[in-house]
Amino acid sequence: MIDVDRINFLARKAKTEGLTEEEKAEQAKLRRAYIDSIKANIRASLGDPKDYKKGGDKS
Repeated sequence: MIDVDRINFLARKAKTEGLTEEEKAEQAKLRRAYIDSIKANIRASLGDPKDYKKGGDKS
């Protein structure tokens, strides 16, 4: 499961006092996992976009 609270904490800390190199790496890893999770959820909901023709009809 993605720790959104940790992502938000690191974002706030980056704006106020800055992040260490370790925190920057953790932030990048968490953000990538979050984005990948969203993409997977969209694909599961809509199906693979390659399955649709240009007009939007499922092939």
